[in-house]
Amino acid sequence: MNKFSPIPCGQTIPINNVHAVSVSMPTLQDVIDYEEHVPEVVNKIKSGYPRFILHPYLKILADFIKEKYCVCEDYEVVLVSSSDAVAIISDTYFIHNKIDIDEPFGVILVIKGTCQLNKVLQFIQHVGCNLSSRLAEDYLLEHNIIQERHQEELEKEHSCEDILLSTLSKAYNQPKENICLSPSGMNSVYAILKGLKSIQARNNRHTIVQLGWLYLDTMNIVKHHFKKSKTFFDITNLDLVEEFLKKEGCSVSAIITEIPTNPLLQCVDLPRLKKLCDTYNIPLVIDSTIGTPYTLDLKPYADIFIESLTKYACGNADVLMGCFVLNENSNISFIKNEFVKHTDKPYIKDIQRLAYEIKNYESRMKMISANTIKLINYLESCSYIDKVYHCMQEDYAQNYKKLMICEDSYAGLVSVTFNKPFEEIYDKLNFAKGPSLGTEFTLLMPYVYLAHYDYITCNEGREFLEKHSIPIDLLRISVGTEDINDIITEFKKLETI
Repeated sequence: MNKFSPIPCGQTIPINNVHAVSVSMPTLQDVIDYEEHVPEVVNKIKSGYPRFILHPYLKILADFIKEKYCVCEDYEVVLVSSSDAVAIISDTYFIHNKIDIDEPFGVILVIKGTCQLNKVLQFIQHVGCNLSSRLAEDYLLEHNIIQERHQEELEKEHSCEDILLSTLSKAYNQPKENICLSPSGMNSVYAILKGLKSIQARNNRHTIVQLGWLYLDTMNIVKHHFKKSKTFFDITNLDLVEEFLKKEGCSVSAIITEIPTNPLLQCVDLPRLKKLCDTYNIPLVIDSTIGTPYTLDLKPYADIFIESLTKYACGNADVLMGCFVLNENSNISFIKNEFVKHTDKPYIKDIQRLAYEIKNYESRMKMISANTIKLINYLESCSYIDKVYHCMQEDYAQNYKKLMICEDSYAGLVSVTFNKPFEEIYDKLNFAKGPSLGTEFTLLMPYVYLAHYDYITCNEGREFLEKHSIPIDLLRISVGTEDINDIITEFKKLETI
């Protein structure tokens, strides 16, 4: 009996959840049509990952604000998480169209049809200062614009934040006061890098170093918001990093990496990297979203942890939130306020929802890890597989083993290439298919098509991907907690292609 069923294009993932952060794109043509802005597909997709697709409640709310404050038709109303976010964006893009409002969120007016509007929307995407869909829902209900609330389990308001902080404190083995919540993982990345840039400028350190092929918007933050940056895509060659630091180490404000990286699941030699950082007094920032604090022990190495709580901590893909954690053993742990001032506060209903979901974080990771090991073993035996990328792949296994909390603590992502037509492979599988990861249900994503489609559509971009060994037809598998036999049975369908 088939345990997985196709989800129609445009349906939220999770299904019928208005706060879902993923959206179903069940065929590769759906993905391509979405990226090519084909109206037939775009019109089906009412919501998706909030930093990329404007939530329908935010569209309704923007129209209401436009009417309420008699905004001229020449302007687009852009909603953000706070007045602080308004100030940052306005200063960055020289926006002086001030609007006096009395609302629990920020409003920016941008002239329609201008490149400035695209830049503002990209900035919001990169730095994650999106307005919460739950805040918009509460506002619209209060003003009788919508008539019903999405029904979901929430923790009590008075205890929810402490539940989150206590859980993360125990997971990271860090004091609660060293943890800061943010509206998204990217907002935490931005706050940390912005704060370090400000702090280190006093010491004439202005260069951010990116190590590895990292998540799309981490690379965008480094590229677009820091004039001086250096990228090392090959994390196996720390000799190059060492040579660079011998010449420029005293000008580096931070090194940022992921353990393991997304989507190739590579793992740097972290003890050696930490030793280099200590030699030149460089803070090491580690995105631990994929590794998770229940899988890897990064405390001896990271000065700062960043986690997208939207992923494994949530497990249900219906909350956008992040955090940063300052390592108490680091000499920068005492300057938390330098980072907090670049961070927005998550909305209380998002905190309540995540507090309810995070209670199963540890047990969820144990199940996902166990399933991942078995799925890797199956996939590596399959004739239709070209290559399997996972945390214990040969080139990085020793680096990863040094960090494992226990012998079988595998990161829950697997990326795969095939020796059969990618479109047929992708279309045939009936798992949930869309953006995001870390869900308790198995979730597939054609990573390069959704994260780097602009590279696919030009020769220069394809050459860039090939140079850095990023396969275009890469399927990223976020392994879920379903019965592993059912997961493997679904993949066995590919044997008939």
